[in-house]
Amino acid sequence: MATVAGEAAAAEEGTSPLVAVTFQRNANRKQKYLEAEPKALGITQIGLSVFQITCLGVFLAKDLSRSEGDIAFFVSSLLVIIAGSVAVAAQNLHVPTLKACLGMEVVACGASIFNMICSLVKMDYMPSYCWHYYYDNVTLHYRETCRNIESTHSHFYAESVVIQVALLAISATLAIYCCKVVNCCAPAPKMPVITVQTPPAQQ
Repeated sequence: MATVAGEAAAAEEGTSPLVAVTFQRNANRKQKYLEAEPKALGITQIGLSVFQITCLGVFLAKDLSRSEGDIAFFVSSLLVIIAGSVAVAAQNLHVPTLKACLGMEVVACGASIFNMICSLVKMDYMPSYCWHYYYDNVTLHYRETCRNIESTHSHFYAESVVIQVALLAISATLAIYCCKVVNCCAPAPKMPVITVQTPPAQQ
């Protein structure tokens, strides 16, 4: 009450109050994006996606995977690579780049979920030339080779599911931090700023 009365008295005398409280936007709010370590997470996105594309390319070259569903897997992995590149570029804290990062990370989340489903579907896939080893009297060496191929194929796609879960977590983390910085969900909060004015020296 005393503070309010003092300010009212100061206003009547035509002088400014000694203490003023204003609400201003945080000028350093964009720095919050850097707390997510976007360079490390972006490079991780790129590295894991390149690894997935390389391994799948080897599987296709050796006829150990079906090509009809792999094109979509390639495209989704490329989208994650682009998202990782934009996340690294957004370290300059340029607002349009941060908005692009947010959009790409949301897309990367969808791509990771799609790739995860594809990996789960392909986990039990068997190359066509190994189908008949269950039914025909084939040599022991051929049977063992097909069993090893099946085991390798299953382990690769199980590993792929784990990688896609990690990529989904990374994309979601970067998207959340971008969302906080660009204020897409809510207006930027204002911080109270207290200004203390020095009274003029009396003569």
